[in-house]
Amino acid sequence: MTIPVSDKKLTFRRFKDGDTEIEDLSEKIFKADKSYKCPTYVHRTPPCQGSCPSGHDIRGWLAIARGMDKPPVEGMTWQEYAFQRMVEANPFPATMGRVCPAPCEDGCNRNEVDDFVGINAVEQYVGDWAIENNLKLEGPSAESGKKVAVIGGGPAGLAAAYFLRRRGHGVTVFEAHEKLGGMMRYGIPGYRTPREMIDAEIQRILDLGVEARTNVRVGEDITIGDLERDFDAIFWAVGAQAGRPLPVPGNDAPNCITGVEFLDAFNQGWVVHTAKKIVVVGGGDTSIDVASVARRLGHIQKTAEKDATPHDVLGYTAHDVAGTIQREGVQSVLTSLFPIENMTAAEREREDALREGVDIKGSVMPLEVIVGADGQAIGLKMCECDMKGMTPIAREGTEFVIDCDIIVSAIGQMGDLASGLEALDNGRGFIATDPFFRVKDHPKHFAGGDIIRPHLLTTAIGHGSIAAESIDDFLTGHSFDKRPKVDVHHFSLLDELRQRGHEPESYGKGQTRGTDSAKFAIHNYEDRSGSQIIPYDELFLGHFKAVERARRDEKHVSIDNVIGNFEERITGLTEAEAQHEGKRCMSCGLCFECDNCVVFCPQTAVFKVKKTNYSVGRYVDTDYGKCVGCHICADVCPTGYIQMGLGE
Repeated sequence: MTIPVSDKKLTFRRFKDGDTEIEDLSEKIFKADKSYKCPTYVHRTPPCQGSCPSGHDIRGWLAIARGMDKPPVEGMTWQEYAFQRMVEANPFPATMGRVCPAPCEDGCNRNEVDDFVGINAVEQYVGDWAIENNLKLEGPSAESGKKVAVIGGGPAGLAAAYFLRRRGHGVTVFEAHEKLGGMMRYGIPGYRTPREMIDAEIQRILDLGVEARTNVRVGEDITIGDLERDFDAIFWAVGAQAGRPLPVPGNDAPNCITGVEFLDAFNQGWVVHTAKKIVVVGGGDTSIDVASVARRLGHIQKTAEKDATPHDVLGYTAHDVAGTIQREGVQSVLTSLFPIENMTAAEREREDALREGVDIKGSVMPLEVIVGADGQAIGLKMCECDMKGMTPIAREGTEFVIDCDIIVSAIGQMGDLASGLEALDNGRGFIATDPFFRVKDHPKHFAGGDIIRPHLLTTAIGHGSIAAESIDDFLTGHSFDKRPKVDVHHFSLLDELRQRGHEPESYGKGQTRGTDSAKFAIHNYEDRSGSQIIPYDELFLGHFKAVERARRDEKHVSIDNVIGNFEERITGLTEAEAQHEGKRCMSCGLCFECDNCVVFCPQTAVFKVKKTNYSVGRYVDTDYGKCVGCHICADVCPTGYIQMGLGE
């Protein structure tokens, strides 16, 4: 495999044009500084993981892909080891590797060097490999005897079922549809999420002993009282199944439907083929605020195309509707309040829609549904507009009408809590929860996913994971501790030491001073991952060369061959390409064994640990008897893992 190297220059420069003098450090480095600081190895969360709503240990499985973190079991492939690390946070790597808009890539510190690491692509590769090789999920080590009802078989419900089952609880999933999958199956067309892939990833969860009862509508077929009687806890993951109609006169015409209704009908094979002119008004709640996740770190200076603000305008629901309709051979118009270049849907999705014949109109707002004599909508009256914040301002004299047979409103979603579930409604069509995902005023009830806040599929998975932990605490009688500031699936050095056979000895002594020679402590190491995300300006970026990203191939569908074409559009990476992307990872906040600190230490105070004692995060150690506090090791550490502090 040959991957071209970009000629783009690095953004980091230690010296600027015009600098002619170099400070002589030859004397300073042999003298201790005034604070007597020596290297301390400080683990912090990388921004990719901090940007991931499901809290993936992205740095961890990229280290496995690059070959740095070797499988702990002889004969295990790196793909299986990476899969095991992935499903600690997300049991759907093949699915999320395809459809997640990847806020992790927007947060990637490598954006400050050349281009982000292809995180999504590596996740898809490993997820597909796991399906092809029939990998299974790890089940519980013991049964708890407790039973949990999960209402809704979408990403939040299935994730919660998976994490609860791993803890030994009996789980029954209730689903109103014929099949499990939720928005992964009924909200996204099959050319984006192949159905056999979804079936395989769901079956792995069922194989753990999770019971599924489909075609059951809780509130009608089963009451809340029945659930409270038969189960020890209930997790509500019913999604946001009700779309919002257009806020204009005439929106109650029978051929004015929502994007949620259309996609659900299409994915169940119910779409009517007679309509030839469709108008889709964009901005569904599945068009989510990726930017608020990726930029909440506050340090990435570049804005990805898919993060252009405002973001609640024209998203994945709208594009999926338009793309699906175009594949049915109709005339499709997609409208947006904002200019086309400001749409937040991924540029790739926008270009695909245009290529496939969708007519996209930006900076236009709906005014009225034109209704014919039979009460059916025959057109949508619109006008050009400007945006004042999130409020559209009409331009006078620019009115026009788009003729249509169907109008699809993709401007938002809300929950459907009628028919027996009214007691859970917070008054706005959603369920209110606390930070532990407990339903307010309803003991033993928990909730997550779109029913508490419509967002990404991976956000729903994250809700399921945290809620499962809260439900486990509830069932076992443990207190609900405050969630960490950076609430993700962290790398644990203790777990790493255990699996390598290097677990510290038990501490049975009294008060002591100094831990450098002690066997009961991890010397000169500090874990700040629960509270700190490491920004790019604390890395030594000059270490990294510009290296071209390995890109997934895409099958572009043209107008001429779009009808009946439901082939998957993304082609996954090869093994070599996935490993290449692993090597591009800068391992922010954790050692990746570059040897800089060992090579540049003038006192030979920093040294490699013995191979028999090696583990990830403990590749090097420091002899404090030799260290003079010159700071050189910290200056040349590419990942920011070395910080100067007091220690002995």
